[in-house]
Amino acid sequence: MSLRLERRAADGCSEAGAEVAAFETREFDVTGRVQGVGFRPFVRRLAERHGLAGWVCNRAGAVSILVQGDPAAIAAFDTELVTGAPPLARPSLVASRPSRARLDGAAAATFVILPSVEGDPSQAVVAPDQFACDDCLDEIRDPQARRYRYPFINCTQCGPRYTIIERLPYDRANTAMAGFALCPDCRREYEDPRDRRYHAQPLACPACGPQLAYREPSTEGVTAVGEAALDACVRALRAGRVVAVKGIGGYHLICDAGSGAAVARLRRAKNRPDKPLAVMVGEAGEDRLAEARRLVDLDEGAAAMLADPMRPIVLARKRADAPLAAGVAPGLGAVGVMLPYSPLHHLLLEAFAAPLVATSGNVSGEPVLTDPAEAEARLGAIADAFLHHDRPIRRPADDPVYCVIAGKARPVRLGRGSAPLSLRLPVRLDRPCLAVGGQMKVTVALGWENRVVVSPHIGELSSPRGMAVFRQVIADLQALYGVAAECVVADAHPGYGSSRWARACGLPVVPVLHHHAHASALAGEHGAGEYGAGEYGARERAIREPMLVFAWDGVGLGGDGTLWGGEAFHGRPGYWRRVASFRPFRPPGADKAGREPWRSALALCWEAGVEWPGAARFADERLLHAWARRLNAPETSAVGRLFDAAAALTGLVDVASFEGQGPMWLEAASHDGARPVALPLAHGADAVWRSDWAPLLPVLLDERLSAGERGAVFHASLAAAILAQARAIRSETGATVVGLTGGVFQNRLLAEAAERLLVADGFRVLMAESVPANDAGLSFGQMVEAACRMPS
Repeated sequence: MSLRLERRAADGCSEAGAEVAAFETREFDVTGRVQGVGFRPFVRRLAERHGLAGWVCNRAGAVSILVQGDPAAIAAFDTELVTGAPPLARPSLVASRPSRARLDGAAAATFVILPSVEGDPSQAVVAPDQFACDDCLDEIRDPQARRYRYPFINCTQCGPRYTIIERLPYDRANTAMAGFALCPDCRREYEDPRDRRYHAQPLACPACGPQLAYREPSTEGVTAVGEAALDACVRALRAGRVVAVKGIGGYHLICDAGSGAAVARLRRAKNRPDKPLAVMVGEAGEDRLAEARRLVDLDEGAAAMLADPMRPIVLARKRADAPLAAGVAPGLGAVGVMLPYSPLHHLLLEAFAAPLVATSGNVSGEPVLTDPAEAEARLGAIADAFLHHDRPIRRPADDPVYCVIAGKARPVRLGRGSAPLSLRLPVRLDRPCLAVGGQMKVTVALGWENRVVVSPHIGELSSPRGMAVFRQVIADLQALYGVAAECVVADAHPGYGSSRWARACGLPVVPVLHHHAHASALAGEHGAGEYGAGEYGARERAIREPMLVFAWDGVGLGGDGTLWGGEAFHGRPGYWRRVASFRPFRPPGADKAGREPWRSALALCWEAGVEWPGAARFADERLLHAWARRLNAPETSAVGRLFDAAAALTGLVDVASFEGQGPMWLEAASHDGARPVALPLAHGADAVWRSDWAPLLPVLLDERLSAGERGAVFHASLAAAILAQARAIRSETGATVVGLTGGVFQNRLLAEAAERLLVADGFRVLMAESVPANDAGLSFGQMVEAACRMPS
């Protein structure tokens, strides 16, 4: 391209001097998500389109740019640098200044991408893994293309990112692709500014890139490679077998979603009798969702999220005529569906031509597996065969999960495509901190200055592997961003694996109450925004006045030493005051109550002096005597345990095979619009308003009503209790902003009913939009809470 700079006349000519004076040199510093999203090639194309000379350079966490040329052209370049950025980029222009530098000779007629240099990785926004773009999908379906049916095709706009990066800056030598030398054809694409693979770091082709390998444990060595491996996998799936397939962030256990026998085989082998299984369905139709609509009813929010670039699992109501085995999601009206996001998934689904179960390749409760040898060792009793590949996964990333509540997609789990999640803190930290979450649904967060990065889902910390991955992610985040934590923020519960690690790590520990972290996560999300999206974030929701937050979940250690879980707080992060709760009760068996809902049901009936006809199946005089003496029966106000009790009293779930089964089955059986039972509200001596659950017992025990009818009254009554508490607190404090957070508010029926009542009464209602309301959001909330306590 001929640049405007080439119009300059020879030195000494007065007309040439005027021309030179019209030129300008300017420097730009850009941060945000500018690594691994094709931003540098975009900058080069933009500069050339405007006839500008100069260079662009990666500096670990930022991009530096110098342009020289006509001032009007530079002004246009400045405008389009952010507004015209690639779809996956989230650039933030932090500096634009005149430069004293001058380009001469050949440099004054070209724009180049300079080699990356070491910079400050703490300014980086690491891109999550990306779904396969349309251009690449067209290419793998083209028999004339060099990458026809190649399952590792990618370009600057798609492919793995977070899971292959070893260190910053994001260059091929710093990724898991370093061991795959580019062939001459790929090298030409990589170096051609006009090619969409220009500087695509995961670039590969069948001649030089990763390959598939299919293996059955009953055979020695690899059974098939390449295209034959894919064919063997499809044959196994059609035969009703379970195959462990290595993807972008880890393994999936895959089987025919329409086969009751195949689904039952997977459930038996994984010892997962009831927990719902995710289903992957192929793209079809103008909006890609025709096949998904055969399985589930999609409202506008669910459809948009299902087709979102992160390609999450989306929970949606299952159609009565869906061609799915009943065992995919027993007891539930909803099923988790997702579209294929890797080229391998597209090839599998197109060959199989039917929905596939695609559940996490792990031992239940543990992080997803990533290494072929470890996968065979730990999944050998579950999978009949394995479809491996030799592109290393540097860190695990499970699939993200979303549900739609009150018309908006809400995160249930962060993972591949959505994490690491970079957010802005509403206040600056005085030193780098690490927040380590709770015990279940664990994520960790690294915070420094005014930003925080939340990891993908890790899972439970009850197994050695769970703790090992927890420690790996902690070390990995600090190394990746070049930030060393100087303190640790942990849950106040001393028995959590995360809290024990914090006390043993040698750094100062800031304890945060479980439900304060829930409240601060919601307030922090709506008071800050996405890091790198402008000074206050594109999604700024500044909360200037104190707010009222309902934090309802299972149990967490409270400030009075009891187990909270049905709390309301007034104030702001760092300054919460408990203002409402529920009448406490004492499930016998302590921690066992979480998986045995009958224990909570017994506790309510014993506490209220009500007979439960089903009690004899579970309790004897010894248990009653122990409960009466307060032995192993800690007091709790948890609404999650009230849901457990309701599920048992209605006959739905006595013993749960997975966490939250009772509440989920109760929601699925219930309907909206029931007449609520009024729950008495009293103001205690400790200035806390408490609702009494006792009037619900006659309804829950009324066998003349179906379980669904009783469950509907239960949901409506809790929503009405929220309104009653909010009104009482508003009369005392004037609070008009209400937040709903904690795992209980992932119940769509309850959350939407509560929101309707509150909005109709003049309240503004906030719910989670970027950070999960469940315990996966604790690490972010701990960071916000600690930051607001620290001296400024």
